[in-house]
Amino acid sequence: MSLHVEIIGEGQPLVLLHGWGSHGGIFHSLVKKMSKNFTLHLVDLPGAGLSRPIDPYHLYSLAEHVADILPAHADVLGWSLGGQVAMRLALDRPDMIRRLVLVGATPCFVNKPDWEIGVPPRVFDDFARDVNLDYQKTMLQNITLQCMNAKDARKTIKIIREKFLERPAANTQAIRHGLQVLLDTDLRDEVGNLRKPTLLIHGDRDNLAPVQAAHWMMQHLPVGFLRVMSGSAHAPFLSHQEQFIEALEQFLEPAK
Repeated sequence: MSLHVEIIGEGQPLVLLHGWGSHGGIFHSLVKKMSKNFTLHLVDLPGAGLSRPIDPYHLYSLAEHVADILPAHADVLGWSLGGQVAMRLALDRPDMIRRLVLVGATPCFVNKPDWEIGVPPRVFDDFARDVNLDYQKTMLQNITLQCMNAKDARKTIKIIREKFLERPAANTQAIRHGLQVLLDTDLRDEVGNLRKPTLLIHGDRDNLAPVQAAHWMMQHLPVGFLRVMSGSAHAPFLSHQEQFIEALEQFLEPAK
């Protein structure tokens, strides 16, 4: 199955993978500035936006479907669940990727006896319940919360909400299976095998992937760089757009 991909701009290909319950339109606030130096590939993961659902649905199959549409020598940016897909892709198909950018990402979202820098599983269960009751309302509320500390919050929220509503609601099965991926995935033992240069961008107020997880990853990545966004929650590309783009361009070194 071919995923829906919106391709914008020119230059080094940069593939953007969204988080759970979202779609590629969530990144549209980055397009105006970043499309000048990069060919942006805004992907709808399976069952999201304009991409059809898949069966089976798990982290390996998500990564394989992204690999099918990946341009040669691409840089890959993954946010939240998209960050775990990007990590899986880099582990399984390292020759296809130049560099990684992981935003609000963690090797393990939920707390375990030997991992206390995640969140309780009930946090995702509660979110999933709200999404099932009213997908659109829940996702728009979440987008609004993530934008609250933006420089021009009202304008940012308006643009992102409009772009989000342009595409269909996520498939119910994809929502459920995506939640299971978040609950089940634990990449801690494999982080040391991520040998591509990796930039971590993380908000210090992230309550879904605590910033301590990014510091843990920095200690285990062979080639890692960390940029913590002060005052940002789980989506720094929405709330701290200028700082986010600056960090991204410094790391990816676009051609001038």
